[in-house]
Amino acid sequence: MLLLGSVVAPARADDLSVSLEEARAAWESGRALLIDIREPNEHATGVAAGALLLPMSQIGRRLAEIPVAPDEPVLLICNTQNRSSRTLRALRERGYGHVRFVNGGMSEWAKRGWPMVAPPR
Repeated sequence: MLLLGSVVAPARADDLSVSLEEARAAWESGRALLIDIREPNEHATGVAAGALLLPMSQIGRRLAEIPVAPDEPVLLICNTQNRSSRTLRALRERGYGHVRFVNGGMSEWAKRGWPMVAPPR
């Protein structure tokens, strides 16, 4: 299994997730792609600026938007981590070993008062 090492350190021994702090640092520094898999009505409450908005319901038909190169770390975020952890497992079954989910999700992001913007139209 590919380890992202210093790019995004694993938050758990199973190498499936990262902490919210690690995810934000990797995404803001350009070391990882943050994909918000919440649905459009949830995006309306605010998104992380620059995150790829790819609703879970659309992933099957938009799979090509997720980088396949193992050196392009991908972080999935939903509202809490339930959907992103399930989506991660499905992507891992398809060979996306460089994808992880973000613990806490956007609900925790918002609780911390971290920057959020209106989604692009």
